[in-house]
Parts: sequence; structure tokens; C-alpha cells
Amino acid sequence: MSRIQTTFASLKAQGRKALIPYLMTGFPRADSTVSMMQAAVAAGADLIELGVPFSDPMADGPVIQAAGEQAIADGMDMAGVLAAVRLFRQQNGQTPVVLMGYANSVESYDLRRGDNAFVRDASQAGVDGVLIVDYPPEECGVFAASLRAHGMDQIFLLAPTSTQARIQQVAQLASGYVYYVSLKGVTGSGALDTAAVGDALTRIREHVHIPVGVGFGIRDAASARAVAQHADAVVIGSKLLQLMQGQEPGVAPEEAVAAFLGNIRAALDA
Repeated sequence: MSRIQTTFASLKAQGRKALIPYLMTGFPRADSTVSMMQAAVAAGADLIELGVPFSDPMADGPVIQAAGEQAIADGMDMAGVLAAVRLFRQQNGQTPVVLMGYANSVESYDLRRGDNAFVRDASQAGVDGVLIVDYPPEECGVFAASLRAHGMDQIFLLAPTSTQARIQQVAQLASGYVYYVSLKGVTGSGALDTAAVGDALTRIREHVHIPVGVGFGIRDAASARAVAQHADAVVIGSKLLQLMQGQEPGVAPEEAVAAFLGNIRAALDA
């Protein structure tokens, strides 16, 4: 089994839910990514989604956009993302890492380094899965097959507006887990309706038979625990980046993130 499959299987056997933090590579400092990943794992993260900074992130709200802009200004790019994963893998061979970004970042990398260079280099770096926000399932069968051939999963998004046909398309291609976007809009959006999330996941699971994680709108222990009543995993991103941006003087961002995730982990396990 892949690291993602092994992680979810282990959690299911324990009756636990996965905690998946989203971190922006190169934020809050160009050299902080690996220490942030280590802090997240120590606090109870089961899998890490690592954002690839991009100049036009259409699905991201202002918090993640600002983090990506700062990372780009500090020189972070796809090569830097893969370098961070390689360094993390020198210290951690168990925790799955999923890259989350946009098609342009992958295609630009391949243009500079040759066909399929991204898939090859991501696999060699120790990436376990890839979520490309603007790769719809009807256009990425070849990409998904290439990822699988290199031991990686393609993670797909589903949303409240997803039709049954779209859910069926995703079910045919997705591996690892599916990411359900709990709110219409961009990351960091408004109030979370957990009953609606439960209804949506019931509909999704009629076709999707791998774990389903839920993100967007999870901001504290209470919302995480409520979502975990329905989901196999909870994904937290914007709130973490806000903590990094606004930590008190003298408090390292790693400490702030670890404390927050520790509370979420305790709530999920309660």
C-alpha cells in the first residue's frame, strides 16, 4: 500500500480521523517549510498538504493568496517545493505529503525540464499525491495514470455544486482520498453547515469508495470535530496561515501552529 493508503487504513483500524494541515511552501519564511512540517507532525498531523505558490490562485482566498505572494517574492518555486519535500523525507519516511497547486506550475516545470519531469522528480523527492485545482477529471486521465505509474495518487476536489456525473468521473480516476470543498467560494470562506456536509458525503460515497476529507471553513476544534462526525479527514489551511501571520512577539510560528493543531487533534480523538 502507498503511504496515504497505509495512513488511512491505520486510522480506520483505530477508529480515528485524519488531521491534514495545509502549509504554504516558503511561508512564513523561505527556510521554514520543513520545520513547519515537523511541528505539524509532532502535534498530531497525519498527512500534510503542501501548497505550491502560484501568482493567480483562483480558488484561494486572501489569506492563502497573501502567503503565496510572499513565498514567490522570497524566491519559492516548484523546484524549491520539491527540495523541501526531499529534506523532509530525510527525517520522516512515514507521513504522506500531497502537493496542492495549479496546472501552470506543473506545465512550466515540464517546459523547462522535459516531458513528465514533474512526475518523475516529485516521485523521487518523496511526494505521495498531487492535487491540481484546475485539472478537471475529463482532461487528466493521462496525468493520473502517470502519477500512479510513479507510485503517487491524484487527489480531486468535489464541491456542493458537483453533479452526479462529475462525482462518477472523479470516482473512476481518484486515488488516495477525495477532498470535499464544504463551502461555495474560495478558501477561508464563511460559515460551515455540518448537516449539509453530512448529506453531501452520503451522496458522494454512493460512488466514491476511498476516504473523503473535508476542508474550507474549519477554523477551530468544535468545527473540526463536527465535520469529523461525517468525514474521514479534516483539512485546515487558512486558519493556520493566519496564525503564522499574527503570532505574538516572541512566539515562533512553529509553536503557534503546533499548539493549534494539538487542540484539534485532541478534539478529534475525544
